[in-house]
Amino acid sequence: MFSPSREQARQFFFDVWRKYRQREMLTAMEDMALEIILLHPEYQRMLETPERYRDKDYLPEMGDINPFLHMSMHVAIKEQLSIDQPSGIRKRFQRLLQKAGDEHVATHQLMECLAEMIWQAQRDQTALDARVYFECLDRQENNA
Repeated sequence: MFSPSREQARQFFFDVWRKYRQREMLTAMEDMALEIILLHPEYQRMLETPERYRDKDYLPEMGDINPFLHMSMHVAIKEQLSIDQPSGIRKRFQRLLQKAGDEHVATHQLMECLAEMIWQAQRDQTALDARVYFECLDRQENNA
């Protein structure tokens, strides 16, 4: 499993945006990241100034949203859906998509649950638990 450092993950997004703007060839993973960047025009200016944002800290307690984490979670979700892992995630996403009527909205609902699962695992110092993920998705679906 690829587990980039904070610096590597950020550099990846900076590089994708630079390569796109310079019309360079992108890999499949870079194409996936570019698709996410294009969905988030609010992050594009930041990606043009890596020297300013490479080491910036984003503090949730101050209301900051970490754009790199956000885009990385989009990538993780795309990968999960492409291989249906955890098993059944694709079917649950399709139900959310049907109710939301918008892929980006449904992805963000999935992202909230992915974040909850990760947060609980970190808090409890346990492995990621798909049950937590799916219970959250069930709540999302029932509230949609």
